[in-house]
Amino acid sequence: MTTMRAATYDHFGDDSVLAVTDQPLPRIAPGEVLVRVKAAGVNPVDWKVMSGGLEAMMETQFPVVPGWDVAGVVEQVGIDVTDYAVGDEVIGYARKDWVHGGTFAEFVAVPRRCLARKPERLSWQQAAGLPLAGLTAYQVLHRLGLDAGKTVLIHGGAGGVGSFGVQVAVAAGARVIATASESNHEYLRDLGAEPVTYGDGLADRVRALAPEGVDIVADFVGGVLDATLAVLADGGVHASITDPAVLGAGGQWMWVHPDPTDLAALAELAQSGAVDVTVTATFALDQVPDAFALSREGHTRGKIVIDLT
Repeated sequence: MTTMRAATYDHFGDDSVLAVTDQPLPRIAPGEVLVRVKAAGVNPVDWKVMSGGLEAMMETQFPVVPGWDVAGVVEQVGIDVTDYAVGDEVIGYARKDWVHGGTFAEFVAVPRRCLARKPERLSWQQAAGLPLAGLTAYQVLHRLGLDAGKTVLIHGGAGGVGSFGVQVAVAAGARVIATASESNHEYLRDLGAEPVTYGDGLADRVRALAPEGVDIVADFVGGVLDATLAVLADGGVHASITDPAVLGAGGQWMWVHPDPTDLAALAELAQSGAVDVTVTATFALDQVPDAFALSREGHTRGKIVIDLT
């Protein structure tokens, strides 16, 4: 086999630029593995990149195969890869240093630093939805000093990243307060959080639950800096993945990065059942535009997945 099927685009634009095409089978460099893709998670960053939203940050080589989340089977290992072998089941946040060969394809070349072993208890579709969103939540919370006994506020607790954040924090023994619409409050309770409704009066509602303030605030939605500062306890810390304004208010603006140790720890939480993955919808490779359209609506509770099994 010298070619593969892949979703591609050859210039920035809307969903109309996407097409399924035949592409050369990826070459693997030293330190990389070739993964036969079983499923690939969809994230908002995928269609934001396609629109040109990261053009100033990352080099782009067309045609682009979108997608950074993957679950699959090792097909081939490159030089100096000793920790994976052909046939291993893996997951990965397969972000490289430039935009080109992504995971919405039959095969993808992935640096080993981006990989961990697939949790056996997760389906291929669940496993594909774990890396990017799960790592984002895991890295934000642990960089902020997540620990047992701390009180954590998560903005956007029912979202793709936020729901992982709730589970990671609960697993660590923290008390978790999470914002969401009332329709998602029961879902948050099931995850182990105390739900509060977002919007006007949010700070008062959080203070009613935690009069002394909260130790950690993780903002996964943006536009909530005033509420964050109003509920922080003395010595409290906060970060956002969407709002750089936090930098001027003593907070951290964070972007997830590939890290095999963090991904392995997240996979262990999933294997133990402490972290679960809800798959809202699956789409075939030729339905990537439909998957992007659903993601763009911004109301899905779980993960959207491209299924290649």
